[in-house]
Amino acid sequence: MPFNIPILLTWLRVALIPLVVGVYYLPTSVLPVADQNLAATLVFIIAAVTDWFDGFLARRWNQTSAFGAFLDPVADKLMVAGALIVLVQLDRANAVIAFVIIGREIAISALREWMAQIGASKSVAVSSIGKIKTTAQMAAIPLLLYHDVLFGAIDTQFWGARFLEVAAVLTVWSMFYYMRLAWPMIKEKGGHL
Repeated sequence: MPFNIPILLTWLRVALIPLVVGVYYLPTSVLPVADQNLAATLVFIIAAVTDWFDGFLARRWNQTSAFGAFLDPVADKLMVAGALIVLVQLDRANAVIAFVIIGREIAISALREWMAQIGASKSVAVSSIGKIKTTAQMAAIPLLLYHDVLFGAIDTQFWGARFLEVAAVLTVWSMFYYMRLAWPMIKEKGGHL
């Protein structure tokens, strides 16, 4: 396993996931709900920033690796899934929307793994739809974690829910996009899946 700063940042992101979840299990006598929300939001934002930063550094310093390419999306999916599960438990996110987003991530990860096994991984490379979906998710989740009025005027629950709905629509759209790209290979391989 290679070890460099970008991979260290990815591991840091993985380590931050339990903090986003765990802060809500602290007694409110230790950390009041508003402080739990703020702490979870800040930790999630730090984790999201490391996602951008590790990729930037890996490309800039030419430190990309097969292990980093594997670990980065796993860390992203764990981060989003953990936050969505907490938000559903807190009744701040719709369970169906969370299921659609998490289910799509599992399905597309499996599709990408299968495509890599048959040597066609470039056929399901990340699309602009996927990037917009990720941006919507990364806007929605901190707003829903914060769950309070921001700057005296922004209803974070309302806007977080709208961004999450947009992310869910783009999730389904991008899943069909990836499936359409992979369909010729699926048909060609037939029963050899």
